[in-house]
Amino acid sequence: MSSSDLNLPELSQGGQVQTQAAEEQPHEDGSDKLAADLRPVFDVPVSVQAVIGRTTVEVSKLLQMGPGSVLELDRRVGEAIDIYVNSRLVARGEVVVVDDRLGVTMTEIIKNSDA
Repeated sequence: MSSSDLNLPELSQGGQVQTQAAEEQPHEDGSDKLAADLRPVFDVPVSVQAVIGRTTVEVSKLLQMGPGSVLELDRRVGEAIDIYVNSRLVARGEVVVVDDRLGVTMTEIIKNSDA
């Protein structure tokens, strides 16, 4: 689901909402929801997790680990990572580096029936 599906306002460079004319386009389902109707939820915090892989380890092996230990994950190099919002799979993406920090680029949005 993209922001255009929700009829959300565009953000300017500074993160400010750019308002559009009152005659907004109706949704594909015929509803006339405006971005202003969703304004109360814009400030609701959500938990976002980017999961690069998973593994299962016995406690005894975990206790033997130290600096330099390698923990093998269930993903291959270049394989898409899972992006969760409030513990729900919503997208897949790729790890990127932005100004010496790690980030995630979403490459696929997961529909409810695909999760």
